[in-house]
Amino acid sequence: MEIVLAACGCIVLYTYFGYALIVWILIRIRGQRPVLKTDTAFMPDVTLIIPAYNERAFLPLKVANSLGQTYSPDRIQFLFVTEGSTDGSAEFLLSEYGSRVKILGGTERLGKVAAMNRAMQQVTTPLAIFTDANTILNTQAVEKIVSHFRDPEVGAVAGEKRILTNASESAAGSGEGLYWKYESLLKQLDSELYTIVGAAGELFAIRTELYEPVETDTILDDFVISLRIAGQGYRVAYEPEAFAMERPSFSIVDEQKRKIRIAAGGFQSMVRLKYLLNPFRYGWLTFEYVSHRVMRWALVPFCLPLILLANAYLAIEAFSSPSPWAHGWSALFILQCLFYTAAWVGYGLEKKRLKWAAVFIPFYFTFMNACILAGLARYLKGAQSGTWEKVRRADEMGI
Repeated sequence: MEIVLAACGCIVLYTYFGYALIVWILIRIRGQRPVLKTDTAFMPDVTLIIPAYNERAFLPLKVANSLGQTYSPDRIQFLFVTEGSTDGSAEFLLSEYGSRVKILGGTERLGKVAAMNRAMQQVTTPLAIFTDANTILNTQAVEKIVSHFRDPEVGAVAGEKRILTNASESAAGSGEGLYWKYESLLKQLDSELYTIVGAAGELFAIRTELYEPVETDTILDDFVISLRIAGQGYRVAYEPEAFAMERPSFSIVDEQKRKIRIAAGGFQSMVRLKYLLNPFRYGWLTFEYVSHRVMRWALVPFCLPLILLANAYLAIEAFSSPSPWAHGWSALFILQCLFYTAAWVGYGLEKKRLKWAAVFIPFYFTFMNACILAGLARYLKGAQSGTWEKVRRADEMGI
C-alpha cells in the first residue's frame, strides 16, 4: 500500500507541478529560443474562419470585432460557417454584411468538423485562423498570430484563452478561469521548450497546406488538428498576446456537460494519436504530449481514489503499528479528508450559485477529475457524437 500511495502520489505531483518545473529547468539550461527579427513586410493573406451554429445573438458583436482587427483589411477574409443554423444567422449576415464576409451555409446539420472540412475547401489563402463565434478577440490578435509564421518551422499557432469572471462569479467560473491561467503558463513553457500540445479552438491558426481532413465524429477537432501538424514535424507556437475572451459556463450543470464532452474527446484523441507515443520518432513531442496531456487524462483521475484508499488502509494500520510513519499516514489521511470535504462543500455552494474562495480550488480540481472519469464512461459507451453541443455561458460578455 505504501508503494501504491507513493507511486500514485508521484504521478499526480509530477503531472501538475513536477513537469512544469522540469521544463522550466530545461529551458534555463538550454537558453531562450531565438526571437525572429520583426518583419513589417510579412503580411500574408489570411482567412478568419468562424463556425457559427445558431449564434445569431453573438454575431453583431463578433462581426464588428472581426472587422476591427488591425491586420491589413485587404489581406484578411472572413468566412462564417452557419451550417445547420435555424435562428436566421445566415440571413442576418447576408443582409447586414454580405459584401464584406463570406457565408458557408446549408440546411443540414452535419456537425462542426464536417463544416470545418467544407470550409477549408473554400480557403485560398496560405493561412487559416479559427475562432469561435461566442468569443471576442483583442484587436491585434490576427497580427500577433501571423507574425509567428515567419518561422518556416512553425506549422500552427495557438492564441490564449481567457475566461472573464467577476467578483460575484460562481465557483465553477472562478475555477475555470484559474485553470486556464495555469494552462496558459504550461503552454508558454511547452512552446519555449519545443511545441505546445493542443490548441484551444477559441483561437488558433494553421498553414492551409498542412490541414488534413478530420474524421467527422471527432470531438476535440482543435486538439487533433494541431497535434497532427506537430506530428508532421512542425512546431505549434503559442502567442499569449493574441487572446480570445469568453464568459464562463452559466451553471455547474453546463460546465459539467462541457467537461464530460471534452474528457470523452480526450480519450478519443489519445486513441487516434497513439502514434505520438513513440519517443524514438517524435522525441520532445512525445515527452510533452505524455506529460501534459496523457498523464492528466489517463492516469491522474485513477490515481486520486487509489491514493485515498491506500492512505485509509495505512491510517487504520497505524493504530497497531510502531512504525515512525504511522502518525504521518494518519495526518495525510486527515488532510485528504479535509480537502475532499472542502470540495463537497464547494459543490453544495455551487448548486446554490454561491462562492467561497477557500473551497473553489478543491472543488474544481475534484470536479474536473470526476468529469474525466465520466467522460471515459461516455467514450466507452460510444455515446458521443461530433455534432455541436452548445453550452450556456454566463449572461453578459462583460467587455
